[in-house]
Amino acid sequence: MRRRREPKVFFPWEKRRGVFGVLGRTRVRLVLGAAFGAFLLYVIHSREEHAAGVRATRATLTVAGRAVSSYRADHGGSCPRSMRELVVGGYLRDEAIDAWGNPPRLVCPGRKDPSGFDIASDGPDGLPGGLDRVE
Repeated sequence: MRRRREPKVFFPWEKRRGVFGVLGRTRVRLVLGAAFGAFLLYVIHSREEHAAGVRATRATLTVAGRAVSSYRADHGGSCPRSMRELVVGGYLRDEAIDAWGNPPRLVCPGRKDPSGFDIASDGPDGLPGGLDRVE
């Protein structure tokens, strides 16, 4: 027969082990692990959602840039006054809109290429020239 071990705790306050004792309990560990996992999934989802928006906006800017280039080739190098003019002229099917619902900015002549044009999106915050713009 096995002998039962005598408890080594003499007083109730010796049983408490503080924060690390609470974290050692199985249910608390499971709840904290599930909360951390949910937080990690939320962070990954938000980053992927932002990256998908940037990819979609870059695709929209590429299509709009090709339409502006076609317009300039047909009109002796002059730029369209607005993106709406590309739709009316048949260079775009629909007006270009970025992933956040804003129209892209067309700058002609461009800052990077004075003989060309620049087309960019203001990004998720919609502020012109912000740090999160997509070019």
